[in-house]
Amino acid sequence: MPAVRGDGMRGLAVFISDIRNCKSKEAEIKRINKELANIRSKFKGDKTLDGYQKKKYVCKLLFIFLLGHDIDFGHMEAVNLLSSNKYTEKQIGYLFISVLVNTNSDLIKLIVQSIKNDLSSRNPVHVNLALQCIANIGSKEMADAFGNDIPKLLVSGETMDVVKQSAALCLLRLFRTTQEIIPGGEWTSRIIHLLNDQHMGVVTAACSLIEALVKKNPDEYKGCVSLAVSRLSRIVTASYTDLQDYTYYFVPAPWLSVKLLRLLQHYPPPEDPGVRGRLNECLDTILNKAQEPPKSKKVQHSNAKNAVLFEAISIIIHSDSEPNLLVRACNQLGQFLSHRETNLRYLALETMCLLATSEFSHEAVKKHQETVINALKVLKVAILAEKYAQDYTWYVDVILNLIRIAGDYVSEEVWYRVIQIVVNREDVQGYAAKTVFEALQAPACHENMVKVGGYILGEFGNLIAGDTRSAPAVQFQLLHSKYHLCSAGTRALLLTTYIKFINLFPEIKAQIQDVLKSNSNLRSSDAELQQRASEYLHLSITTTTDVLATVLEEMPPFTEKESSILAVLKKKSGRMSAQEAQREARVQAREGNNVAVAEKSQTAQLNNSTSADLLGLSTPPATLNSTQSNTGVLVDVLGDLYGGSATSNQNGTSTPTSMSMSGATDNIKKFVCKNNGVLYENDIIQIGIKSEFRLNLGRIGVFYGNKTSMPLQGFNPTVSVRPSQQGKVTVQVKPVEPSIDAGAQVQQLVNCECIEDFTDLPDMIVSFTYGNVPQRLALHLPLSCNKFFEPTDMNGESFFARWKNLSAPAQEAQKIFKTASVMENASIKTKLLGFGMQLLEGIDPNPENYVCAAIIHTRTQQIGCLLRLEPNRQAQMYRLTIRASKESTASIMAELLVEQF
Repeated sequence: MPAVRGDGMRGLAVFISDIRNCKSKEAEIKRINKELANIRSKFKGDKTLDGYQKKKYVCKLLFIFLLGHDIDFGHMEAVNLLSSNKYTEKQIGYLFISVLVNTNSDLIKLIVQSIKNDLSSRNPVHVNLALQCIANIGSKEMADAFGNDIPKLLVSGETMDVVKQSAALCLLRLFRTTQEIIPGGEWTSRIIHLLNDQHMGVVTAACSLIEALVKKNPDEYKGCVSLAVSRLSRIVTASYTDLQDYTYYFVPAPWLSVKLLRLLQHYPPPEDPGVRGRLNECLDTILNKAQEPPKSKKVQHSNAKNAVLFEAISIIIHSDSEPNLLVRACNQLGQFLSHRETNLRYLALETMCLLATSEFSHEAVKKHQETVINALKVLKVAILAEKYAQDYTWYVDVILNLIRIAGDYVSEEVWYRVIQIVVNREDVQGYAAKTVFEALQAPACHENMVKVGGYILGEFGNLIAGDTRSAPAVQFQLLHSKYHLCSAGTRALLLTTYIKFINLFPEIKAQIQDVLKSNSNLRSSDAELQQRASEYLHLSITTTTDVLATVLEEMPPFTEKESSILAVLKKKSGRMSAQEAQREARVQAREGNNVAVAEKSQTAQLNNSTSADLLGLSTPPATLNSTQSNTGVLVDVLGDLYGGSATSNQNGTSTPTSMSMSGATDNIKKFVCKNNGVLYENDIIQIGIKSEFRLNLGRIGVFYGNKTSMPLQGFNPTVSVRPSQQGKVTVQVKPVEPSIDAGAQVQQLVNCECIEDFTDLPDMIVSFTYGNVPQRLALHLPLSCNKFFEPTDMNGESFFARWKNLSAPAQEAQKIFKTASVMENASIKTKLLGFGMQLLEGIDPNPENYVCAAIIHTRTQQIGCLLRLEPNRQAQMYRLTIRASKESTASIMAELLVEQF
């Protein structure tokens, strides 16, 4: 049978199908190893492979790599594909290089030459592929190699528009890596004039590049102001039919409009009267359009329109020089304060807080004071109801009544909390189901009530189904009567309720399936609704009753955390002014751990908190020494696996070297047995970790949260491996933005690989400027050798046979130590499982002992590890024994684990 040509690549499709059909991990590895052997033999033995065959095999290698397996060959074949004139072959070659080739590779010179050949090509598709590859790699080496070519390509009159777009974005990516890449002088003017380009795509890409350049050197690029105003004027005054290719739901070029408005906020109001007048006309027109009837009822239309409007209001506040525009902006925000959409109300309130600082808008802001106070009263009722609730049935009554009376002012935190309380307390579930069922029978029912009703009836509707007045069919019809009046988000929740009903009430399965089959759901313009309807329908048709019951079983109780609405109080803690923050930072930098400074800072925080207590619910702390922590506000999703509050590591090596903030917390030791949580926190910054590992590879997300009311400038986190660990573990760090706005959070990805067993954690240095005072944190990245464990299950016979085989003295490490913590079974099991090993229960002859097994995956080998932990509860001591197939590994693992007990 002749080989199939074209993009179908039947061999690849068959291979992917084989992998998907594997019943176990072992079967998958066996199939992959067989394919790798076949590809290797083809690359080595068959010198007549054509481009199609090379592309097919390289694609298979890419797929295997994406499954988490190492690929150590095929790089040259991928480089050879770059010289092909066929798009699909060249594309796969570039994709392989972007993903798998390291910048230190011996092939980098060949790759650079191939990219240069494509950059000089007359085929725009080839040029774009080359630019995308450069941007995807984005390394300093790429910046050095192509720093002269890409700016020329961007400003050349012969370059096609589609290539200019890619060149601008590629240059932006390299600029973020190496800021010296873009030359000054005449290049400045040529880059600025891209804002005048006829092609809107080029202008959009160039605007992103110019904004980044302006942040670095605003004076050099101040000529962009007049061109940005001119371009904005043409967009704002255009009809949506004039810019048909760049109109989004009747809003002309919303993304470009937002970019231009943000660009102008880097400069003061234009000095040229003509430019200033034209900008004011643009802003006036945007405010006028906000008052026009919507041209579409779609949420995308209102989102695009409001995005431009809020950015226009931001520049009005930034300029703070046009009283008429400021008052109009305030009136527009006042309308949003009464809007039914919570997010819009929040944005309006936040923007109005900024607007209130202007001397021209004080009176206008005061007109909306009553609306703000009413919203706060609703929140106060919700908080007081929970704080002083003696009976949770009473609490449910109060909150549902609150939603009925003031639904528009009830934030999502309030109805989330009532759901959480009902799910966690069995004694109130039946009452809540009955109460919400009665509330839904009102002719006019707020959407928040529908959300609460949908969730509670989907979980506990069976508790009231015995009453004919609230029979299953009646519950379903009542909820579905509200369906077409709700937003897409609420409809999605109700679809989930319907599939839950199929599990709870099989007798109404046919009715619900008819709803799921309806065109309004299966062919909905909303992708989420369409997907839910399709998946739920197939789930109800193809699965057995047992499988359906397992998939749709009752939600487990929520983790008992601090109330989300009570947490609102903590978010209102008083913030210092910029001048106060600068003074405080300088004092702390000079005096370090001075107790008087710490007490002064804490007292100031308490005073600020009291003065900012809008609801009158503040409670004085027991002592001044109890430091306030915002753990969970910025990285709340990470949580703490042990559930306890973070404790300060007084003796750790990762305390700040040039700053000492009150309440500093370093949790590095806890991360030996967990992957997610808050790593470090002080009064300025919170650093969270979220990581995942597979075989010898890992990816760590580092979250940096700014806890202050000022931006952190010159932000530069670096991660490095110590010289003694070079060649044992590698880390690749993605760059982050050099500034973190007040209250904002940025994420940095760190890719890592275990080459062989290692001892020391990588160093992490976080440097930045706060209040004009340079700060530096010397921390450790929580990357220890046990992170590359794969738990291994085995029976008692296998365990002790392997234990006996690992009997060489160097293969064993034993520690006998006393513990300070309570020897609880649950805590010990949690730590051993968190350490990454498989807990083998019922194997050790002594039931008090714990035995575990795992394999450490490295690039060079797999290292088997066995563990035995023997507690002596009377003496409060442990004996820990670890045996490993590699001599150095057992002692490394023992040292890591002992610190956890």
